Amino acid sequence: MRLSPDQIIFWQIGFIKLNATIVFTWMLMLLLVVGSILITRRLSKDHNRSRWQNLLEIIITTIEQQLKEVGLDNPRDYIDFLGTLFLFIALASLGTIIPGYEPPTGSLSTTVALALSVFIAVPLYGIVQLGIVGYLKSYMEPTFVMLPFNLIGEISRTIALAVRLFGNMMSGALIIAILLAITPLLFPIVMTLLGLLTGMVQAYIFFILAAVYIAAATGSNKRQPKESNNLKQ
Repeated sequence: MRLSPDQIIFWQIGFIKLNATIVFTWMLMLLLVVGSILITRRLSKDHNRSRWQNLLEIIITTIEQQLKEVGLDNPRDYIDFLGTLFLFIALASLGTIIPGYEPPTGSLSTTVALALSVFIAVPLYGIVQLGIVGYLKSYMEPTFVMLPFNLIGEISRTIALAVRLFGNMMSGALIIAILLAITPLLFPIVMTLLGLLTGMVQAYIFFILAAVYIAAATGSNKRQPKESNNLKQ
């Protein structure tokens, strides 16, 4: 029984391997790029817009509102990165209905890469918003004694992001594989549908956690109370 798509090798020469994780990851990235080009190539700036464009604008507006509720002041600055994370994880789970497909998020290497992208993006957004000095000072708040604890927190939450996503995606695929081996066809189909729902939930959780980490790094959640106090005065 396969525990990871890393075990499916399509091509190998020496220690260089082309496994299912790499193949399906690049296929998903190609699908995202081509899909974004096809979807946005006929967008209109006029008032006469297609129903498809109206639907897209409703989705984008909903996502922006969600990011504002998390604490990000200017959601359009982050929606490209966070939206790409959500779409990649969601499509990775939706593809499980295709025979022969193995979700790359079932590999620890993929989930680590996704978590590392958040780990890198958080300080980058923080430096852009606060400056490098202001961002580094945030590690010593409320006192410099917190510096090592904040650094440990940065590393531990990155590990938690990777392990949480990997564990949930792999366990779902493993349960379906076991049921396919010991039960009739109907029950595994139900479990596959449940796995699709779980994948969407995991994509949303990863999206929200990344947004929360970025909001904390950029100080958005700290500026809002001050702005509200100024308005009250």
